[in-house]
Amino acid sequence: MKGILLAGGSGTRLHPMTLAASKQLLPVYDKPMVYYPLSTLMLAGIRDIMIISTPEDLPQFRRLLGDGSRFGVRFAYAAQPSPDGIAQAFLIGRDWIAGEACALALGDNLIHGDHLSALLRNAASGQAGATVFAYQVRDPERYGVVSFDLDGNASEIVEKPATPTSNWAVTGLYFYDRQVTDIAARIRPSARGELEITDLNKVYLESGLLRVERLSRGYAWLDAGTPDSLLQAATFVQTIQSRTGMLVGCPEEVAFRMGFITADDLREQARHLGKTELGRVLLGLADGVFG
Repeated sequence: MKGILLAGGSGTRLHPMTLAASKQLLPVYDKPMVYYPLSTLMLAGIRDIMIISTPEDLPQFRRLLGDGSRFGVRFAYAAQPSPDGIAQAFLIGRDWIAGEACALALGDNLIHGDHLSALLRNAASGQAGATVFAYQVRDPERYGVVSFDLDGNASEIVEKPATPTSNWAVTGLYFYDRQVTDIAARIRPSARGELEITDLNKVYLESGLLRVERLSRGYAWLDAGTPDSLLQAATFVQTIQSRTGMLVGCPEEVAFRMGFITADDLREQARHLGKTELGRVLLGLADGVFG
């Protein structure tokens, strides 16, 4: 399975912070925002990843991430000239996907929880159809909302409903089979002129091929797209790391734990981080000090 990390958009909800920098390059505590969804894709076992951003911001992503070798993965890059919808990512990356199954992670989403890697690897296991994740929120009208029937099966998905019939929001993480690029090519723009990911999900739902995994209380999902949610995400990461000593959204750590890089590779990455706390923890992990 391949993965796309969508890091485009103009970040208007974060102006003026995003007037000169991509939203996904802003810091969330001690790491760039893009590290968190990147780590999520890597936890699913995905090693071929395309970064999609604006033509103006792509050079900064290349400078930050390189070719992926230091994380034991391979990066490709592609431009999204205008923000024409999340599902457009599959049209931009169609030739690169080359008929394989593909996951998509939004660049401003953070997911954290116990046994997350097993959950993600199951979603990426090559089953026919699609898998999305739902999370209970207080303001479902901001999101794509999924409703369930009495048997607990997904029955409806609505994009930003004025009157939500559920408080289960679809998170910014999606796993699709090899049909996804063909289905995306048939999606027509919505009333707001975008190729909606919800419309793509509806095709799978109506075909009986959409699985919706409800994230329980043991998981946290944060969308860091507003000043308040950006602060909340940073506070969450700071709290988890300082209280437990465990890292959140660190691709170097994930690469090591997933077997993508060796302990010597991790030590080299830690040295590049200098005297930072993150570098200290990664060095300890490489040396077996931290479990």
